[in-house]
Amino acid sequence: MPTIVPVVLCGGSGTRLWPRSRASKPKPFIPLLGSNTLFEATLSRCTDRHLFSAPIVVIGEHHLQFAKPQAAAIAPDAQFVIEPMGRNTAPAIALAAMALEPQEIMLVCPSDHHIVDPQAFRDAAGAAAELASEDHLVAFGIQATAPETGYGYLHRGPPLGAGYEVQSFVEKPDLATALGFLADGGYAWNGGIFAFKAGTYLSELEKHRPEIAIAAAAALEKGVRSGSDIRPDADCFATISAESVDYAVMENTGRAAMIDVSMGWSDIGNWDALLRERNPANEPNVVVGPGEILGATGSMIDSDGPHVTLIGVDDTVVVVDGDDVLVVARDAAQRIGEASRCTNS
Repeated sequence: MPTIVPVVLCGGSGTRLWPRSRASKPKPFIPLLGSNTLFEATLSRCTDRHLFSAPIVVIGEHHLQFAKPQAAAIAPDAQFVIEPMGRNTAPAIALAAMALEPQEIMLVCPSDHHIVDPQAFRDAAGAAAELASEDHLVAFGIQATAPETGYGYLHRGPPLGAGYEVQSFVEKPDLATALGFLADGGYAWNGGIFAFKAGTYLSELEKHRPEIAIAAAAALEKGVRSGSDIRPDADCFATISAESVDYAVMENTGRAAMIDVSMGWSDIGNWDALLRERNPANEPNVVVGPGEILGATGSMIDSDGPHVTLIGVDDTVVVVDGDDVLVVARDAAQRIGEASRCTNS
């Protein structure tokens, strides 16, 4: 089995779990589930050096202060590609690919996902690497357990080795469409985890988004390398249009493949999702920090100081972080980004 290079992507504005997560310190770097952060958990899943080599972490300069100390005890051999500004995932992956040999297999992992079964993740990584070694671009298809409208979907095509060809990529559907996908059984959530050869990815990027490939190469060529750090040139990188790997490459390539994965995955996309992950035993409510909930079900308190009492209010999340207080209905958790305080903090 080929050795896999984990490429851990650290980005995002930190708004979806405001006020606990913020642009200044987004969710990968705060402990939301237990004592470890999601970033630490991501690195820990990739520590088996029989399967994985040293990781590459793609990150912005302003978050390096959190990532380096957290990586030191888990992956002291990590290499850091430090983006001068965020340009979404297609350019970020290109920078990492250009730091590797063309035949090396990359496993692209967002730094803010929660995975209950790390061994299932590693098994899937091995299966994906086998397909990637044959020049396929492989997506992790997460078993769909609900008609989620906030996820993209993968439509399975004909069998291909341990996986399938991807018949189509479907962006976030409406509820009726998502219910149809679930009933059909031929669709999986697009988990945003990918495996491919560095050279295969760059070849497809050059074919479908040559301007990104050219600018990323120029940014690396004019950039600065110091020890384990690679800093691309800011002026070159600034010319790149922000675009996701899904739009730029995966939806256009003729080499897309997928493997089915059941590993207890969540992207912890909002407070409702975090409540569900914090409550595997399906207790009536969840309380983190000082607080109590009376005469209610399906609610959560998360307070870093003041004691919060919630009485008779179902399906509600209350979060206290310093001077900021959030009260949100669970079914409105996706609207937090609309709050002006959220986007300004």
